[in-house]
Amino acid sequence: MTYASDKRTVLTLDAGGTNLVFTAMRGNEQIADEITLPTHGDDLDKCMASVFDGFERVKSTLKDKPVAISFAFPGPADYPNGIIGDLPNLRAFRGGVALGPALEEKFGLPVFINNDGDLYAYGEAIAGFLPYVNEMLEEAGSHKRYRNLLGLTLGTGFGAGIVSDGRLFIGDNADAAEIWLVRNKLNPAMNAEENASIRAVRRTYAHETGIEFEKSPTPKEIYEIAVAKKKGHIPAAIKAFQEMAEAAGDAISNAITLIDGLVVIGGGLAGAADIFLPYLVNEMNSYFVGPDGNHLRRLSSKVYNLEVESELKTFLHSKTKEISVYGTSKKVKYDPEMRIGVGISKVGTSRAISIGAYAFALSMLDAVDQRK
Repeated sequence: MTYASDKRTVLTLDAGGTNLVFTAMRGNEQIADEITLPTHGDDLDKCMASVFDGFERVKSTLKDKPVAISFAFPGPADYPNGIIGDLPNLRAFRGGVALGPALEEKFGLPVFINNDGDLYAYGEAIAGFLPYVNEMLEEAGSHKRYRNLLGLTLGTGFGAGIVSDGRLFIGDNADAAEIWLVRNKLNPAMNAEENASIRAVRRTYAHETGIEFEKSPTPKEIYEIAVAKKKGHIPAAIKAFQEMAEAAGDAISNAITLIDGLVVIGGGLAGAADIFLPYLVNEMNSYFVGPDGNHLRRLSSKVYNLEVESELKTFLHSKTKEISVYGTSKKVKYDPEMRIGVGISKVGTSRAISIGAYAFALSMLDAVDQRK
């Protein structure tokens, strides 16, 4: 379901280390003005007061009673039970805080909490990249449809979420899709995030230009240098995104070989996709070298950059042919090419997360109703 025409209202929150931003969603759209309050991440009483106050203020502006509260919150956490664990940047939550149950007691509403990577992927699957690609396939006359999606956020960190056949895959410990912990191809003693994040792009540029990391430009400025919109070291800027793409592409390959679906990328670095995406897709289309020197494709499927018109066109038009059924006069259709499409969010990361939070809450409520 898309929930685009659903009339139910859900309270949502965008939780950060500095600010908490509250609003409400209905029919996949924001229906309330945002209310921003300080997080107070070092003081639990002040932080909880902000959380309660923010939801109360949004709720007071609504004509209809909300049916749930749903939002992303940093982990580690026992998300199904609404318990937040030891957060490095929000010390008030160390030792475990039952945030979900506290909100349920306060507002008398069911509360659903996930991490932003999960909700981003779910939003893209509900009303973003997955239906976007399937609609293009239908318009092109292809019988191919995708039901699985790996959603990635490239920014301050390297996050991910998995959606399979309309369901968000969370895992037994609410710890699935933690792609940032995949081994780093470029620095095997480190996790992938150290070369697939904002700090990685800045670090590479600083190293290549011989400046201190603290003086390295922002990724936006490095991108502008790479495309000659801003003065700077162009080769260093390109290499900064190239190395990030290689590390991310390897990590994504490890994940997608187990998932087999579309790949969509959002986050703060997504705006530089025209620079890094070709390198990322090249990494996914690379080869292993066996002990005999023979080459083996990195992935069974061919990977297409759906942001490049020529690759999109090829991806959409299947290579279906008819083959004979042995021993009969019958024929069946066969597409010999397995393929995966990689692209950039069409709805935006924040909107996808909001849609994901909204849709996840409604899907859980609907599942409860079906069991009654």
